[in-house]
Amino acid sequence: MTEQPPNAASVAIVREGKVLLIKRAYAPYQHLWTLPGGRLEPGESIEQCAMREIAEEVGLVIRNPRPVLVQPLGRDGTYRLAVFTTRDFSGQIRASDEIADHLWMDPAALPALRTTSRLDDVVARAFAVLAQS
Repeated sequence: MTEQPPNAASVAIVREGKVLLIKRAYAPYQHLWTLPGGRLEPGESIEQCAMREIAEEVGLVIRNPRPVLVQPLGRDGTYRLAVFTTRDFSGQIRASDEIADHLWMDPAALPALRTTSRLDDVVARAFAVLAQS
């Protein structure tokens, strides 16, 4: 069986040892902290999806997204989420109406928040990818 390609993307944006988290305003994952991102649109690559979603959700322009992992998302595995990471971004955060709140979080403090499943592991892997560069 061939594994399906990713159809959603998120990005761990890192600045000064902290990761940008957003609190979802709507379902799915309403009121949970997570990485910004969203669904693939027809005709775009998964990297283009990641860049577009970050621009739409938080108003930042990201460059050089580095792949971290691909994981199933949702109870039925409908989505296959590609997670990227980068330190290379510009702009000021302008949260869309999909975002209830945002913050720059020290990864060690993640257990204090209500997050999407295994976000601490995903963020740790993102930091490990950045440490290799």
